[in-house]
Amino acid sequence: MGKHLFLGDEAIAQAAIDAGLSGVYAYPGTPSTEITEYIQASAMAKERNIHSKWSVNEKTAMESALGMSYAGKRTLCCMKHVGLNVAADCFMNIAMSGIHGGMLIVTADDPSMHSSQNEQDNRVLGNFAMIPILEPSNQQEAYDMVYDGFECSERLGYPILLRITTRMAHSRSGVVRRPVKEQNVMRFPQDGRQRFILLPALARQRFKALLAAQDLFLQESESSAYNTYFDAPDKGLGIITTGIAFNYLSENYPDGFAYPVLKIGQYPLPAKQVERLVNECQEILVLEEGFPVVEEQLRGFPGKGLTIHGRLDGTLPRDGELTPDSVGKALGKSVGGYYTVPDIVRQRPPALCQGCGHRDVYDALNEVLLEYGEARVFSDIGCYTLGALPPFRAIDSCIDMGASITMAKGAADAGLFPSVAVIGDSTFTHSGMTGLLDCVNEEANVTIIISDNETTAMTGGQDSAGTGRIEAICAGIGVAPEHLRVMTPLRKHFEEMKRIIREEIEYKGVSVLIPRRECIQTLTRKKKASRK
Repeated sequence: MGKHLFLGDEAIAQAAIDAGLSGVYAYPGTPSTEITEYIQASAMAKERNIHSKWSVNEKTAMESALGMSYAGKRTLCCMKHVGLNVAADCFMNIAMSGIHGGMLIVTADDPSMHSSQNEQDNRVLGNFAMIPILEPSNQQEAYDMVYDGFECSERLGYPILLRITTRMAHSRSGVVRRPVKEQNVMRFPQDGRQRFILLPALARQRFKALLAAQDLFLQESESSAYNTYFDAPDKGLGIITTGIAFNYLSENYPDGFAYPVLKIGQYPLPAKQVERLVNECQEILVLEEGFPVVEEQLRGFPGKGLTIHGRLDGTLPRDGELTPDSVGKALGKSVGGYYTVPDIVRQRPPALCQGCGHRDVYDALNEVLLEYGEARVFSDIGCYTLGALPPFRAIDSCIDMGASITMAKGAADAGLFPSVAVIGDSTFTHSGMTGLLDCVNEEANVTIIISDNETTAMTGGQDSAGTGRIEAICAGIGVAPEHLRVMTPLRKHFEEMKRIIREEIEYKGVSVLIPRRECIQTLTRKKKASRK
């Protein structure tokens, strides 16, 4: 099949196509976005009629993927780490119901928070759900894990969580493809009424089945080619490494490992290999990207008292990504400092694009709110979050998808006036609609600004589920038509925008303002494309 230079995300996408994928379901979120985009752009995927439309959020994506799996087809569900929180209700319950057609769930974790609110390690959620987890150390492994993972999922009858991190998602390496498989024919589970109806009496049976399957999951892990033991003569230290951290260890030992190494790519922890390392070595060093998941499990490992080094004892930093240097230091190696970064290339804080409509929205809002002493602005996840930075300093919160509206409501319930929410069009359809319904039902005194740039801009300009529908959605939820107002955020309309914002703040009830202007980046790309 030849060797291809793939991003980690692209390797996952191509492997899924080659393995007989019938549908990918996802909501854009860095660093997972390129998986779905690759499938959307793939001529092969189009020929095979593989579903690849964006979902409204991660919960609807996972439920749709489960529906395709129920029909016997192979399906991929992709999200960034915090997206699994949104999908957690479905995620925990499909561990109970199991699946029919092979189902892989990709979680792209973001240690060091390059574009995220936290450093969440979703191996914790995979262990919580008690399902198998795969964690590749390179792009070829990512491809192979996906390619073989669908068959493994069908053989076990459960979904498999594939955990990658930012460096794996966005770095490139050569990947050898494997033969293309046909898609599964549509077929339904023979025991569907028992497995997929989680009434308490049936759910209790399914939970017993999940518990019984743990031994099978462990056997799969202990026989997995992705869990590899590298022996070495010096038993003073044993090293357990997972995922991409294996590369950082390898860079410190270009001529071969000095100590025994257990490389883990499949979970649950392979108990026999761990036991061998523990029994042979005097101390253990755990190298893992993210939380000390393996390290914490080792502390409860039966047998002799273990001396364990890692993130918990300060041998490695508790936060952020690992690096070859941090691993070298943990191994007691002499590590030189980084080169001095010249000011001209030093990382600068991000900023709203010149010509962005959010700029005019914040300028107008800031001027109006100067007239009020205790105003607060609750914002959300999107480009407009940059309104927290100079020169705007226009927002007071950014917690999670959709929290702007509900936090504004709670503050208004506490007596705050004015209480303003700023949310984007894609985030509104993702998680803001239910909060708006709460506001309408309780006649909350809030002013909600849905800053509509007609795209999911922060992750690269993907389609937004609300484009052309936001007014209808708000009206359907129950916002009074006279307090559902559309504005054009341009300088020539600046005074009109201020007037409308002021009028709706003074209204004692739910107001929704929709400043609408297409994202300057997507507009520029459209103009360039039209000139070709």
